Amino acid sequence: MRRFFVALRALVYMTGFVLFWGWIALSAREFDRSFGVLLPAWTETLGIIFMPVGGLLALTCAAVFIARGRGTPAPFDPPEEFVAAGPYKYVRNPMYIGALVLLIGFGLYLHSISILLLSSVVFLLVDLFVVYFEEPNLSRKFGATYEAFCKAVPRWIPKWQPRGR
Repeated sequence: MRRFFVALRALVYMTGFVLFWGWIALSAREFDRSFGVLLPAWTETLGIIFMPVGGLLALTCAAVFIARGRGTPAPFDPPEEFVAAGPYKYVRNPMYIGALVLLIGFGLYLHSISILLLSSVVFLLVDLFVVYFEEPNLSRKFGATYEAFCKAVPRWIPKWQPRGR
């Protein structure tokens, strides 16, 4: 029953997160007129691909947090256990990557240069948050386990390793 309530909290937090960033992105579209440039029509197809891929990645990460970490993706209601499974085996921040891919897909779908620029600013802010707040806190909370994880798993770009090695 406890896991059900954790999942319910995660669903509420993630819904609020998506609504908030959707509102910010739609508000940013007002600046498209200032740029006087809209993205070409073919970007809509890329957006249709990017949005579900990013959303699925973020949802997968949330499911891993709920199932393995017994917590939510929200920084104020974090997992109780350290999570290094699922997408976290490949990069340290797959949930942020999923959210950014979704946001980029939204910008592509709406042909909005402003949303793409917003995505760049969001990535910069997320990177600063991760480096100066999240990682030091996780290091304090999980100690050597987290330090070993950081040494083995890249922050943003997965390492490609050929099969058989």
